[in-house]
Amino acid sequence: MKTLLSLALSGTLLLGSGPAAVAQTKATSPYHTRFAVDGPIVLGLGAVSAFGLYRVQQKSGRTDAELAALRKEDVLAIDRFSAGWYSENYQLAGDLLCYPTLVIAPGLLALNDNVRGRYGQVLGLYLQTMLATDALFTSTVGNVYRNRPYLYGPEGGGGRSGAIATNSFFAGHTAHTATATFFAAKVLHDFNPGYEGEGLVWGAAAVVPAAVAYTRIKAGKHFLTDNIVGYAVGTTMGIVVPQLHKEAGRAGVSLMPLQGVNVNGYAYSGFSLSKQL
Repeated sequence: MKTLLSLALSGTLLLGSGPAAVAQTKATSPYHTRFAVDGPIVLGLGAVSAFGLYRVQQKSGRTDAELAALRKEDVLAIDRFSAGWYSENYQLAGDLLCYPTLVIAPGLLALNDNVRGRYGQVLGLYLQTMLATDALFTSTVGNVYRNRPYLYGPEGGGGRSGAIATNSFFAGHTAHTATATFFAAKVLHDFNPGYEGEGLVWGAAAVVPAAVAYTRIKAGKHFLTDNIVGYAVGTTMGIVVPQLHKEAGRAGVSLMPLQGVNVNGYAYSGFSLSKQL
């Protein structure tokens, strides 16, 4: 996964034209964001991602002796079926599905009137969400050595002895794609709850990263478990990060003035705590 690409605003989802919501005035956003809070978070996540990328670049590859000693029998049983697989065509297919996905989703969200009214906020939130995934991805890959499946076969070209050959865990293409698609589905739902065709959108959000995962397995880049973890991370970030901002804007406790007459006929005054949902 080309991690620097994920630092740009990106994402895709087969949303079609989206729900046809007509907004006469600027839509009210379901999210609460503040530059003073979210700005440092974005910078922090970017720093973590950059340090993780640095760690990735410091990794060393396998020696010829280590490569010669690799055995498929040492691979986890659940992953063993793909040990030795390698395909440049599937690698290209995965790239062509993943990278455009990271760019198109926010553009498709802009087709919806309600989202378009708060599009700048949505893009900022998308960047934060993608960086959260990228920080987890680079930090993990930079510190975990796991052989890619193709090392257990005869193919792989010059990449067999490079550090990139130990970047199998976890699947970055799958994680970033899932982040983009589930973020798009989540935002569309929050701006248009209960819209017609929502099930199809969530279905597309699930299918696209699954297809990317399939290409990465066939390409010999990642095992099944690498993709399962990547899918889970991407899905979680794509849904949870927007939800945290939504709750921040809708929940809180306020102090309300209170006065009246009690059951004994005496007047009273004071304050009450009111929780806003």
